[in-house]
Order: sequence, then structure tokens, then C-alpha cells
Amino acid sequence: MQTTIKCEPQNRQNHVELENQVPPALTVRGLSAWFGARRVLHPIELEMPVRQVSAIIGPSGCGKTTFLRCLNRLHEVTLGARVEGQVLFCGRDIYAPGLDPVLVRRRIGMVFQKPNPFPTMSIYDNVVAGLRLNGVRRRSLLDEAAERSLRRAALWEEVRGKLRSSGVSLSGGQQQRLCIARALAVEPEVLLMDEPCSALDPVATAKVEDLIDALKEEVTVVIVTHNMQQAARVSDHTAFFYLGRLVEFGPTRRLFEAPKEQQTEDYITGKFG
Repeated sequence: MQTTIKCEPQNRQNHVELENQVPPALTVRGLSAWFGARRVLHPIELEMPVRQVSAIIGPSGCGKTTFLRCLNRLHEVTLGARVEGQVLFCGRDIYAPGLDPVLVRRRIGMVFQKPNPFPTMSIYDNVVAGLRLNGVRRRSLLDEAAERSLRRAALWEEVRGKLRSSGVSLSGGQQQRLCIARALAVEPEVLLMDEPCSALDPVATAKVEDLIDALKEEVTVVIVTHNMQQAARVSDHTAFFYLGRLVEFGPTRRLFEAPKEQQTEDYITGKFG
């Protein structure tokens, strides 16, 4: 029998929270990762607040993308890759025996570094592809989901008249927002973004950054970025990784203005990296 993850919807009237207390969307406990015999992540302990943006920064090869892929079990699809430790989502370990990784990835979506719309599909079909894979066939439901997701991705007004055009006919920035719409269509609670602006021009980057700011009203966002200015602009919390280890995690403004660790200060001031 397949195990599922259930999150009970919160009734804000019945839950009195202390001021500034934000429950975690994801809790990482002792997470380590390997590619074959090579260890790429040393035990990570981290809590990422719900409906906020957490940025992951650090030099190339420090484990940022591997960590991100561990958060929805994409790391394990690589031959020889393995993980130890826990990632708690809705109170359940996503690596628990019997838990279907496909269900995990529905709830914890992913947007990749380079826009990857399905080349043989229209804009409309790209957006609803995940719903169709999950058995949704009613046209009215697909139409509603397509419009809703494209609006959430700030793309609806630009494509509403050409939904049957190929997804790859769009500009690079539009393609990335299309991929965000596709991820949002299945209603994830967490959206992982792996350097989503690295292939975009400044205008398209600004649109994606504005979109990230709007999305955190509804979903938790975890973004990997090489761009420290971007991390400072879009994130509420920032984690600094170095050589596969978490050096420091905290509110973004505090981390950039008054880091607790010397390694963090050296990195953000350009002494290495």
C-alpha cells in the first residue's frame, strides 16, 4: 500500500502563533549525500520557514544544487547517488519507506537552471502536462488550471491569444515563466528553483524576481543562486554553503550585513569564490 503525505489545512482563527514565529516548511536533519564513493554533502541541519524565500549561496561545487535536489528526491535518480538523514515535510520524512517520490515531487516542485518547455507541446499543453499525468481529463478543469497557473506566473496577458503555439516559440524569459506555470499547475506547497535566472537577460531576470516575491504569498520558495545581489533582493533567509557544508543560515539582511562566521564574510566580500 502506497504511503502519502497529508498536510492538514491551517485554520488561522484556531491557531494563535507567537509574534514573528514562523513554522518551517522543510526541516532538514543530518542530511548527507554521495555520488558513488564521493561525499558531496556533510550533515546539514536546517529549517526553512513556510511562505518565505530561502536562498542558497556559495561558490561553484559547494553542494548547492545537490542539496536542492535532495529536497524532493531528485538526487536519487542519478546512478550511484544516495542520501542519509531526513527531510521533513508536513511532519513526514520524504525518504520514509513506501513513500512514492512522484507524490513528493508533486508537492515539492522544481524549476531548473535552463528553461525546458516540452518542445513538441503547445503553451497550453506544457502547463497542464502534470495534471494530465495525474489523471485529470476534464477540459474545464484543465482550462481553469492553465489560466490560473499562467496568471500566477505573470504570463497570461502575454500568451492568452496564442496558447496553441509551441512553448519553444517564446522568449527565454517567457519560457522560464512557462516552466514556473507548469510547476505551479499541480499546486505544490514548495517550489525549488535552481538558478532560474542564470540564462536570462536583466529585463527577464527582473520579471522572474518580481514573480518570486509574489509567489511567496502562496508557496515556500527555495532558490539556488550564484548572484549574491539577487539573493539579497529576493530572499528572506540565506544559507551559505562551502565545500559541502552549511556554514551559516539566517535572515538575509543580517547574514549580509553582520555574518557570524568569518568564512561567510570572506565570501560575500569577495575574498574567495
